[in-house]
Amino acid sequence: MIIQISSGQGPVECELAVKKLLTSLMDEFSDIEILSKHASKTMGYYTSVLFETKNDLSFLEGSIQWICESPLRNGHKRKNWFVDVSIIPEVKNICNEHDICLKQDVRMERFHSGGKGGQNVNKVETGVRLIHIPTGITVTSTAERSQLLNRKNALNKLNIILEEHSKNAKQKQINSAWREHTKIVRGNPVRVYKGMSFRLVK
Repeated sequence: MIIQISSGQGPVECELAVKKLLTSLMDEFSDIEILSKHASKTMGYYTSVLFETKNDLSFLEGSIQWICESPLRNGHKRKNWFVDVSIIPEVKNICNEHDICLKQDVRMERFHSGGKGGQNVNKVETGVRLIHIPTGITVTSTAERSQLLNRKNALNKLNIILEEHSKNAKQKQINSAWREHTKIVRGNPVRVYKGMSFRLVK
């Protein structure tokens, strides 16, 4: 599960609350792995943090309230600060680390190529069609007279298409994270913390 904590467009106190919430959750859930941090202008604070965990933290989705007098602006009247917790859709890896699709995910079909190349091309199934089962993407290759070369060519084309598919999916994930970053619903918080000690009270 990928989760984002965000200060939205809140003041620096909200950025401090992002840091405090992250620290608190890392104490609570030991497997949290930080994926990225967007640093605040104030050193040590964050406007947003993206992390991954195997725990189901969907119950945290929504606004988190921190009740505390501002430690940064003496005499400031406001005591309620809000940050947002969002679940970010995960992007599934289509190819392995070498950008080669897993064999069990690809079905190969052979067919008669036709066209140029003499009678041998028409007699032997030299054309290759590859179907990537998880996405339904299909590519064919008939350019070569050898089935082996057509398979290699088709696999190369499939990897190029899937790499682009993966990039687009990752961009959608980034865009989703940014939309959540700019949206905070204040009120009806799913959790409430209090004081500089960031004590959970609700």
